[in-house]
Parts: sequence; structure tokens; C-alpha cells
Amino acid sequence: MRFSTLSHLACTKCPATFEATRLLDVCRQAGCGGSLFAVYDLPALSRDDIAGRDRSIWRWHEVMPARSADEIVTLGEGGTPLLRADRLGARLGMPNVWVKEEAGNPTGSFKARGLSAAVTMARALGARAIALPTAGNAGGAAAAYAAKAGLACHVFMPRDTPKVFAIECEAYGARVTLVDGLIDDCGRIVAQRKDAEGWFDVSTLKEPYRVEGKKTMGYELAEQLGWTLPDVVVYPTGGGTGLIGMWKAWDEMERMGWIGPARPRMVSVQAEGCAPIPLAFASGATVSARAEDARTYASGLRVPKAYADYLILSILRESKGDAVAVTDDEMRRGVSEMASSEGLFAAPEGGAAWIAVEKLLAAGRVDRGERVVVFDTGTGYKYVA
Repeated sequence: MRFSTLSHLACTKCPATFEATRLLDVCRQAGCGGSLFAVYDLPALSRDDIAGRDRSIWRWHEVMPARSADEIVTLGEGGTPLLRADRLGARLGMPNVWVKEEAGNPTGSFKARGLSAAVTMARALGARAIALPTAGNAGGAAAAYAAKAGLACHVFMPRDTPKVFAIECEAYGARVTLVDGLIDDCGRIVAQRKDAEGWFDVSTLKEPYRVEGKKTMGYELAEQLGWTLPDVVVYPTGGGTGLIGMWKAWDEMERMGWIGPARPRMVSVQAEGCAPIPLAFASGATVSARAEDARTYASGLRVPKAYADYLILSILRESKGDAVAVTDDEMRRGVSEMASSEGLFAAPEGGAAWIAVEKLLAAGRVDRGERVVVFDTGTGYKYVA
């Protein structure tokens, strides 16, 4: 059996397809610019075939893009615990709350998954330098994996991002540029300079492979729940790569016969000061409007407009899901409750996801007996200042 069954890349907006043998970013069909997805010749692979493998994202290598084990750039990402949160759930009378705890990944967040895959493929397909805008954790992960791969890394982040994120990137050898503006302003600088500088842009969903690393959360979640899926997944959403990736993973798993057609209701959680997805969802729009004057202390949620918002909103509606906005003060309370109830020092994004459960229950949009998985996407230690 082939190490990877990667076949080609397909646009998520139009019917265009592309060979997966060269560095590509987004769809180049005139006027499109859609995000590209990796498409696999899904193998006759059983769940038992992967049971004994090392617990990293690359244990699913047949449905991952690296063409051989030698190509992989890894720091041991993935294999994070799914923890039953009995004391947290008891606060709301919900006996079946779980936390997918991503803080134990390299560089302290789920961003390690996506950047392992993106850097693996960038190096394998000939890149010598990568660049990206970041709200914090993605920059640290990109810098770490670039260091491991021997690639130069250029990180652009808003000037008011917590200082620890810039320190982290510089420690890994990345060149950090602080920008007066938001993450999309940083993204415009990368887009303007990348060709002249020889950088490969690994921005969220502007290359095909970060989503492949993130989709492994969907594979893990199914395996950890005995090859079933929860009723509800509550996911803090900046660029939304993980939400999109998990939905892709479950489609692949169904086509391999590993799970049935049932899907969780997907809930996107954003900050009240930067809530383009909840606003678009409530209005029935298929894309979001840019959040002007975006503000929140949760750096990972300060994304004024996700590049692939059309995919996020489509998934929320297809799953009969929801979108919730949470204030910064509510996030802080959520962080405190997760720590004092479960011993999990969550990033504010994780705190926001827990508060969203409370809001959904109060609004009658989640039942007390449902199996709910809350994603804590990173460690709270980077926010102690």
C-alpha cells in the first residue's frame, strides 16, 4: 500500500483540479481564489490497521499528504487527550461534557498539527522560506517547524499581540515583523512581498495542507469515542481550519466505511468584539463581512474575516449547528472555571468555548443529556501577562 494515497488538489469553490506535485496556494482559475483541498484515492484501510501506530498526526499517513516517512517534519504533534469533564459539566447539570485538550501539542497549541503538515509539504515541494501572518500561536508553530525543517521563516503579527508570541518565534530563529493593524493587514503584507522575496505563503487556507494536519483532530475524536461522533462540537474559531478539517475527515472516514453518515452539530465560537461568523450566520449570509475595529484579548479569535468563511458557514448550516459570540469577561470566567473544575489552564479561546456551552444550554439549543465536546485549543500560560 502506498504511504500516502494523495491523488490531486481540488478547488472548494469551482470544479478546477490541480496536480499535487508542485507548490500551490489557492485556485488559479480566473476570478476564483478558492481554498484547495487534498483529494485521496481512499485506501481499503481498516481501523485496526492504524491501532498500534505511534500517536501522532502521521499515524494516519495513508490519508495525509507526505509521500514518504522521510519527508515528514514532526515534533510529536497530535495524540492529545479527550478528557471527560464531570465537574465542569456538573455546573450545568450536563453529565456528558468532554474537553479535547490541545495544549500539550508542541509549541502549546493545536497549530502544531497544521504547521507540521504545511511545512512538511512546503519543504518536500521545494520551498526554501515560508511566511505567514499570525495572531500568535500559528507563528510560533510555523517558526518551530521551519527550524526543524531548515527553512527560513518570516512572521508578521499585530504589534499589540502579547509579547510572548514574538519572543517564541524569535527563539526558533524566525524573523518577526510587528505591524500596526490586524492579522489581515499582516496577510496583505505577506501577499505583496512573497513573490519578490521567494517566500511560500502558509496562511490559513491559502495553501492546501494546514487543513490536512488539523483534520486529524476529527480522526482522533472518532477513535477516542469508540468510532462514534459526539452530538455537538464546540470550536473556537479564528480562521476555522480545524472546524473545516474535521468535517473533511469525517467525510473521508465515512467513505472508508469507518463511520456512518451522522455528524455532530458544529458550533463556531468567536469574541463579541470580533464576531463576523455569528453575525453572518444569524443573517443567513454565505460569507461574512469584515469585522471593523476587531478587539478581544483572545489573540486567536481576533480574525476580522476568515479567508474560507464560506466553508465555515456552509458546515454550520449543513450540520444544523450554531455560532456564538462571547465577551472577554465571560472568557476569563470560562478559563477560571475550567482550571478550578478540571485542572486545565485553558487559553481564552478554550474558555470562550466552555462559556458557549452555557449560552447554548440557556437558549435551549443544547440538551443537558447530549454528548458535547469542547475544544481547548491551547495553553493559557502564554496569556499570563
